Amino acid sequence: MSQTKGYERERELVNLFDQSGYAATRVPKSGGGTQRPLPDVLAGNGSQQYAIEAKARNDGTIYLTGSEVEDLVYFSQRFGARPRIGIRFDYEDWFFFHPADLHVTNGGNYRVKRETAVEHGSSFEELCLKSQNKRNPF
Repeated sequence: MSQTKGYERERELVNLFDQSGYAATRVPKSGGGTQRPLPDVLAGNGSQQYAIEAKARNDGTIYLTGSEVEDLVYFSQRFGARPRIGIRFDYEDWFFFHPADLHVTNGGNYRVKRETAVEHGSSFEELCLKSQNKRNPF
């Protein structure tokens, strides 16, 4: 994903959370001079917080490195947020996965195929509904 497309998709996700009553922000990492693990988006509504690693692609398969997922889980545990991978393919809505639900490749990385996202991912609406019904951060 190009940097510009990535920023646009992250801002789109922040706006979705904002329109749904959450406080949300994009966490800029590039050129930030930090090696700390940070998510792409943080969102919370007073009772539930999400730390999201956002990935977008026009089609096919989205890959995440093992360290991207490990860093997200590490940050989420320290921050008290639910870790989620946000997946967005062109002409599709956002889909969300808990890191434990992702396919692990032989090399220790992660992948989500478009078909898997559409069939098994949680929609944005489901994500918001789950946060209203559950209090457990993990």
